[in-house]
Amino acid sequence: MRLENLNVDARDPRRLADFWAAALGAEPLTDNEAGVEVRLPLTGGRFLDLCFERVPDPSPAKSRVHPDLTGGVRQQEVVERLLGLGATPADIGQQDVPWVVLADPEGNAFCVMDEREAYHGTGVLTSLILEGSDPDRDADFWAVATGWKRVAGVAEASLRHPSGTGPLLEFLTESGPKRGKNRMHLDVRPGPDDGPVTSRLLALGAAVVADDPELPWTVYTDPSGNEFCILAPTA
Repeated sequence: MRLENLNVDARDPRRLADFWAAALGAEPLTDNEAGVEVRLPLTGGRFLDLCFERVPDPSPAKSRVHPDLTGGVRQQEVVERLLGLGATPADIGQQDVPWVVLADPEGNAFCVMDEREAYHGTGVLTSLILEGSDPDRDADFWAVATGWKRVAGVAEASLRHPSGTGPLLEFLTESGPKRGKNRMHLDVRPGPDDGPVTSRLLALGAAVVADDPELPWTVYTDPSGNEFCILAPTA
């Protein structure tokens, strides 16, 4: 299994892709009327594609999936650079915390993290956050969905690629029930040796949302109701 995409609903995909490409140092991939994709290289030849899909009216509900960026000892410098790229300060009720909350040009909140041992070696992208009703259960589910392993971290549950490098998946308790579609979701792709991974995920609480045989992916929700896609397997 491979965590392949962070998919983002966007009114203006090109504008949002330009912001995130500059923020993360990502490389352009595709640009057409349907959307824009950029690629964030990771260690060991791995990558994460950020896919900005044109959606006329993205959900106004809070997305329970969001990225956190690395700040560390340079946190304020990173924040100032992001503000210069078009980010804005955001108040999501965080009060007095050591991280800084910003919003991208379409209002999607993300954090610039402080210095923490658990985040060493992540690169520019510290983590991808998933909120849910049971972080421990969700971490077990996503370990199967990605092939990532449990690690010690600062979140209620954390996963990381078996290489021990790159961003973390961090699982937090939801602040309230899910309302509407998440603006951001993850896509995973099975490999040729992954076997009946879909049936395993269904047994762990996945539910089918949309299955169009003409599309090379199927939309599901995880046990906490967060959308994700399983892409066509690699050959």
